Amino acid sequence: MPMKTERTGGEALVQGLLSHGIDTIFGLPGVQVDYFYNAVYDAGDRIRAIHSRHEQGAAYMALGYALASGQTGVYVVVPGPGFLNTTAALSTAYATNAPVLCLAGQIHQDQLGRGFGMLHEIPDQLAVMRSLTKWTRRVETPGEIPRLLAEALSEMRSGRPRPVGLEAPLDVLAGKAVFDDSPFPVTVRRPMVDSDAVEEAARLMGEARNPVITVGGGAMDAGEEVRSLAEALQAPVVASGRGRGILSSRHPFSHTYGVGERLWEGADVVIAIGTRITKPLIQWKSQDDMALIRIDIAAEESDLIVPADVTVAADSKEALGALLPVLARYNRPRPSRVAEMVALRKEMDALFDSFQPQTDFVRAIRDTLPDDGIFVDEITQVGYASILAMPVYEPRTFITPNYQATLGWGLPTALGAKVAAPDRAVLSISGDGGFLFCVGELATAVQHGINTVSVVFNDGAYGNVRRMQKELYAGRTISSDLENPDFVALAESFGASGVRVQSADSLRDALTDAYAADVPVVIEVPVGEMAGPWRGLYPAEVVI
Repeated sequence: MPMKTERTGGEALVQGLLSHGIDTIFGLPGVQVDYFYNAVYDAGDRIRAIHSRHEQGAAYMALGYALASGQTGVYVVVPGPGFLNTTAALSTAYATNAPVLCLAGQIHQDQLGRGFGMLHEIPDQLAVMRSLTKWTRRVETPGEIPRLLAEALSEMRSGRPRPVGLEAPLDVLAGKAVFDDSPFPVTVRRPMVDSDAVEEAARLMGEARNPVITVGGGAMDAGEEVRSLAEALQAPVVASGRGRGILSSRHPFSHTYGVGERLWEGADVVIAIGTRITKPLIQWKSQDDMALIRIDIAAEESDLIVPADVTVAADSKEALGALLPVLARYNRPRPSRVAEMVALRKEMDALFDSFQPQTDFVRAIRDTLPDDGIFVDEITQVGYASILAMPVYEPRTFITPNYQATLGWGLPTALGAKVAAPDRAVLSISGDGGFLFCVGELATAVQHGINTVSVVFNDGAYGNVRRMQKELYAGRTISSDLENPDFVALAESFGASGVRVQSADSLRDALTDAYAADVPVVIEVPVGEMAGPWRGLYPAEVVI
């Protein structure tokens, strides 16, 4: 028979995490979560607790951990201001479909909703958490912790992965119950592949004259199947930022949004795999007779923006695995488009090379970052150029905040990625404005030995904002110029290494040294104003 053990709620929560293979947490201790952290202490080296200098840093680290590994990222914070400090990261986890578990403390249950003004009390924390997650619950008794934790992890992984939340009042974490040590199972629900939808999708693909494939983060684990489909159809694969690396940039059919509109305009069938394709459907030109096939685990995406002609509502890897044999019956011999795709890539590379100095910096980064190195982009001019111009060779190595465009996330997200992949190079880029949002996490990096490399492009401004003010508002610049510290001295004051370089060539040399360093490294690159890279591609759009 299973053993029965008396535990506090905090001990039950730690035991539950361990039983589900979770051995790393990010967070900050405090009164309402002290019983949890006491249990973490007792667990010893079975669980690693990384404490940040700000709750937002802890949540971004959990997010980076999840995005780099595909595993569950967990953060633990006190309620009220502690939880609220994490909401930018939680909204970004939602936008990037990341498996993040938010564990937030709460005041005593008998004080909830009574307005006493208890420590860290806010009117309705659970409502805020619900608005940023796919599933949220409050734990009301210690004994239900194992079940609710398993339910949270099940909901996180079922259908489209997204963050979930558990709120645990102080009296629940402090209270005791007798627990059966048999773990509650995590049950992941996924829609079954509809064979009729597969048949119709295969027929449309087989008849297509000029098919185009688009991929996003939902196809992250379907790289081989995407490659097989592209080669069978001789179809280019256009990747969103989250889809970079699903098909290696070394493959001739691998393209970015830089050339996407041109390919889209001539397509008679578009196959959208694990992507909302928001920008193409809203901003790009479509042929009247273009058919849209969606392959997406979220059935509700079928009618997003434009109704799909066929939807295969299933996991991308499973759906493509079922579709490829059926396609072989409908497909016809197709002439090779390899030479055409190679020529198109060369043409686009020449265009990207005109985005200066951004592309030279992107090239320096790519030349020195190993194939499996992890790159975390940031809302900066070099970041914009990287989405278009940077080759990416493996999935989960190009980490971007998706439509949240979360300024300041770069450094702490990279720290979480490095914790998930300690033996791989991890690089984040930031502007001078964004870097200072979470610069205190350099102390976390040094304390915990998380040796990332951070490149800070310093133009003395919120450069993108200032450029837009000049271009769109007749030079009426306001609140966009910045007075900055000495970034090299600042890094060194934390115990990190600080380096300043003046060019892409010197950045290349500095990066080579930085990856071999035994401390975190910050590389400052003073730059002037940069023109937005988008204008050469989308001259008619108001773009950032």
